[in-house]
Amino acid sequence: MPTTSATRGRSADWSIQEVARLAGTTSRTLRHYDAVGLLPPTRVAANGYRHYDADALVRLQRILLLRDLGLGLPAIREALDGTPDGPGDGTASGTAGRAAQVRALRGHLEWLRAERQRLARQIASVERTITTMEGGGELMADDMFDGFDHTQYKDEVEDRWGKDAYARGDAWWREMSDDDRTAWLARTRELGEDWAAAAARGVAPESEEAQALARRHVEWLGGIPGTPGAGAAPVKEYVVGLGEMYVADERFAKSYGGVEGATFVRDALRAYADAHL
Repeated sequence: MPTTSATRGRSADWSIQEVARLAGTTSRTLRHYDAVGLLPPTRVAANGYRHYDADALVRLQRILLLRDLGLGLPAIREALDGTPDGPGDGTASGTAGRAAQVRALRGHLEWLRAERQRLARQIASVERTITTMEGGGELMADDMFDGFDHTQYKDEVEDRWGKDAYARGDAWWREMSDDDRTAWLARTRELGEDWAAAAARGVAPESEEAQALARRHVEWLGGIPGTPGAGAAPVKEYVVGLGEMYVADERFAKSYGGVEGATFVRDALRAYADAHL
């Protein structure tokens, strides 16, 4: 009975041709990995063919994952050299090597899951663009590029509120389902439109209507992990500071109809914060 990948034990190995086919690469690439010291074969048969055992396949899996991250071969080798590749032979060194490999793979898995979520958002974004264009609707730039760069405000958030604030907010966004993310974006868009409409009608910042919008805004902020006071009422200084930022930063001001609209939001938020926070 021939030995197959399903019947091989831990001591079995795979030929270079089999590995190339399984990994979707080429024998030439595998020989190059050997030449640069990245992936030596486990053994070389009498006929000169390279063979790879299970530990070598784990190493190859990591190489391919790191390559997809954009790392060059020297950087990949440096990363792998920092992780023991000891065989799982029951010895202390072998056990430690396997544990280190598992830890590294868990890191890769976390990245892959995040990428899967990001790709799902990109797919949904492109689908929305197609639907909008087919229906003759107005394209929304924020929707078109959702999922293409979720880290665009990373440095800014970390500078203002700390690395933990960004990390918690980023994790919250990544873990959302597509439906939850779509609902949150719709809620955000609706809030911005209501603010802009009230500003255009000349509503006073201290009016009942403006203060109701301010309450909605504060509740919206409180639902974002990592923000000061998240889960309850955001702290006063945070709300007032955001209002100032809406006016000072044109990226945010445009969400409220421009600087004039952002100024209305700022004044309404300040009045609400003074009265309730």
